[in-house]
Amino acid sequence: MAALARVVARQRAEMDRLRDQAAVSAVLERARGALMALTGCAPDQAGEELLQRAEAGNRTLLEECWITLGSLAPPAAGTPAPAGVDVDLPDALLSAVPGPAGPRSRRADSAPERDTVEPDDGFTALGRLGKALVHVATPQDLAGCLLEELAVDVGADALLLFRSLPAGGLELIGHAGIDATLAAQWAQVPPLSGLVAIEALRAREPRWLEDFPTDRARHVLIGDPPERWLSRAWLPVPTGDGAEVCLGILRERGGPFSPQDKELLRAVVRLCAGWLRFFGDRPEHTADSAAAAIQPVFDSLPGSALLLTPLRAPSGKVEDYRIDAATKGAVDVVGRTGGQLLGRRVLECFPSMADEAVWHSCLRTLSTGEPFEGEPFTHQEVVDGTAELRTYAVRAARLGGALVVTWVRHDSSDRQEQRLADVQRLGNLGWANWNLVTGEGSWSSQTFLVLNRDPALGPVHLTDLPRLALPEDAPVLAGAVRELLCSGLQFDVPFRIRAGDEVRHLRMVAEVVTDTGNEPVEVHGFVQDLTAQRSAELALVESEQAIVTQHGVLRAERTLAARLQHALLPLPTKPARLAGLRVEVAYLPAQSGIHVGGDWFSAIELPDGDALFVVGDVAGHGIDAVATMAQLRFTAKGMVITGSSLTGALARLNTLLLHSRDSHGTATMVLARYDPTERCLVWAQAGHTPPLLVRGTEVRYLERPLGMLLGACSDPNFQEARCVLEPGDRVLFYTDGLIERPSEGIDHGLDRLAAAVAAHRTDESGSLSPLLTSLLAGERRDDVCMVDIRVPYEPE
Repeated sequence: MAALARVVARQRAEMDRLRDQAAVSAVLERARGALMALTGCAPDQAGEELLQRAEAGNRTLLEECWITLGSLAPPAAGTPAPAGVDVDLPDALLSAVPGPAGPRSRRADSAPERDTVEPDDGFTALGRLGKALVHVATPQDLAGCLLEELAVDVGADALLLFRSLPAGGLELIGHAGIDATLAAQWAQVPPLSGLVAIEALRAREPRWLEDFPTDRARHVLIGDPPERWLSRAWLPVPTGDGAEVCLGILRERGGPFSPQDKELLRAVVRLCAGWLRFFGDRPEHTADSAAAAIQPVFDSLPGSALLLTPLRAPSGKVEDYRIDAATKGAVDVVGRTGGQLLGRRVLECFPSMADEAVWHSCLRTLSTGEPFEGEPFTHQEVVDGTAELRTYAVRAARLGGALVVTWVRHDSSDRQEQRLADVQRLGNLGWANWNLVTGEGSWSSQTFLVLNRDPALGPVHLTDLPRLALPEDAPVLAGAVRELLCSGLQFDVPFRIRAGDEVRHLRMVAEVVTDTGNEPVEVHGFVQDLTAQRSAELALVESEQAIVTQHGVLRAERTLAARLQHALLPLPTKPARLAGLRVEVAYLPAQSGIHVGGDWFSAIELPDGDALFVVGDVAGHGIDAVATMAQLRFTAKGMVITGSSLTGALARLNTLLLHSRDSHGTATMVLARYDPTERCLVWAQAGHTPPLLVRGTEVRYLERPLGMLLGACSDPNFQEARCVLEPGDRVLFYTDGLIERPSEGIDHGLDRLAAAVAAHRTDESGSLSPLLTSLLAGERRDDVCMVDIRVPYEPE
């Protein structure tokens, strides 16, 4: 590595020398070609003219070239280079250029190397700047270069480069000394009044802001806060007949600019004019001479490595990197390798890198110079035409203004070992091996955790393994080990161990490995912790037992309730004759669930010859509902028989539900009394569905009188309704189980009942069965009770 470092150092020094010579040659050639085009002189005459101008102006040849380029009109777009321009410069010109190309013959003492921070004269500063400009590639680089050169000479603390827009505003093309937030805020500036940069461009004259309180009142000043910079200067950069770029100098100290400072800054903008005119818009090269010199070194390096040159936006933010050198082992996402990557962008070759932590870490390394070594990450790679995910570790180090990024693929054995560790951890199991020849054993770390054994004690001998089990499980495990060693029979045995205050349920699987003579030499196996699974199984068994027990209790309750209901509510086997009416009753229990409902009816003939009809529905199911049903059924009949009115009976039943401790809550009910002498049906209801009247071809529901659910409030209001029946009339009382469906409203159910009754017109007995069959297709969720009252055409 040390030898390689020395080779890289020598190559870099030679590369810097060649790059400086090429850059200086480009500036001199541009200036010489411009003079040839304007004057028609020969190449040697143009070079001599530049030397004479530099000597007359007491400037270096490079300074004279920049000034000459800035003062000439720009060439038209697409104009070819002047014919006869020789690319190789005369020795006289190269010897007069400051820098590595050779010693300067003119004013060689005017531009010493900057090894001190003391300010010097303007001539020396211009010499340094002229030399530095040959390496500037972008306006952002120009801003950084200018601030570095002017920080000591004029006390500049920040520098801005604005370019005028066609609409009259400004665009920030370069900056130095300000943060990214402020640069983003001033990236685009509208043509506002009070902006000094716009005023300087329009007047084509510098503006010197040397009195901060006065300047703040008259102008819009850049800064957050503006008082950070107490003095400023804005100078338009002359380019031909106009000025499109304005240079801003910001100083933290107040006070005026000295005459020497102003003269230096005017000379600086003249130098910048040449760069902006002829070099500011040159396209980026894909591989410069520096990369060409480094590539042979990368060709000799093993592994995967890239030399990345940052590509910056005008704001200075790194938008991408250019690959200027690559090793043969470097491969991108589409399979390009080595030299195929040169000149390409990183985000073109590795698109997902922009959202990864590696990108931000590289930016940090580029900024601070601190090397970066990242955590392993997965990356898709094309191998033999197939995309595969592989694991890499990335390292990055700064090399000058670029980055050297290397990545190492994890060895397959490392991946297999990691996968094995993951399987053991996720499956809560560990492997164990015993060498039967030496008696030694080896366990994975997970095995010690599963068996609750200190790793410092080492593995247990295979024959001693049963001692770890509980006493009641040890004989089974010991027998399995004996069979394994004697007959080579593989075993899979569950056993338990005690680990602190808990008991663990484990599973041991083992097999014998034999030698060429079929003698056992080694035992391979694994032990797995099944405690969580076993606990879940036991909990499931307990839950199933509880369900079976509860199911039995509920079934017994249903049987008891059904018997009680049958005893309290016997169903007639044939139609009854009451007060001249033919009455037929139907009752169907629910098909779903194991509870008995609280639907009930009553149809009796009163002592005075009238008939009483009652249909009710108690909320809920089971024994409690049956008990409440019996209480209401017998109490309602008793009240009406003893002379209570229908509404009075409902009011008393409501009070009974409210004040009875054993009450089931609420109930609905309809009471009807039929007077045969007048054929008048008087009825009242408490939250119940209305009776259905069938008269001739008409099927309609009786209008319900006022009445509230029983048990809902302490002071309900009940009213009666009257209906005179005619021979052939039919009245149906029913409970809500006949019309209610989970997916529809009550009105739809009432309409369905009326349509079914209209379709099943018959005077024969037993007509309720086909009617209920058509209405109750499918599973019934509630009990159904129905009372069918018919008025004969002739007295029976």
